[in-house]
Amino acid sequence: MSSLALLTTRVLSLGTIALEIVSIVIFLALVARKEKFLRIVRKHTLLIGFLVSFGSVVASMYYSNIVGFTPCTLCWVQRIFLYPQALIFGIALFKRDFGVADYILGLSIVGGAVALYHTYIQFGGAPLVPCSAEVISCSQRFFVEFGYITIPTMSLSAFVLIALCMVALKRVPPVLH
Repeated sequence: MSSLALLTTRVLSLGTIALEIVSIVIFLALVARKEKFLRIVRKHTLLIGFLVSFGSVVASMYYSNIVGFTPCTLCWVQRIFLYPQALIFGIALFKRDFGVADYILGLSIVGGAVALYHTYIQFGGAPLVPCSAEVISCSQRFFVEFGYITIPTMSLSAFVLIALCMVALKRVPPVLH
């Protein structure tokens, strides 16, 4: 991997840790019913979702088209559930349409489940379904940062944060002025 790709991977891995920290904070706020904080999340959830989903699309395209990492079958499945989110969030952000939560939540739950399974396989779990390794095996790790961050864990972190934002959006009623 080139020095630029190594630097990019390190920056994206730090970003993944930031996503995970924000996810934990939002999860705890949901459990503790911290309405004030959740209203802030709700207010910015379309922007957060757009930035996370669009950033994830750009990162996946960077790794496959510039760095040369060939996506495996499970990577493609995750992309199927991630890529539409960037478009949906972009339109929703433009129109200020907060009614996208159910669609995004469905995409994030299924995509997150695939990412979780992919992470399980990459860290030595036995595949429940054989991977069609025509081009590349789903268990191949192109890198491991900070002892656990791989491409599927980056994907999982994005799906989890987006899903938690959608739960906050659905749970907290809008402020009426």
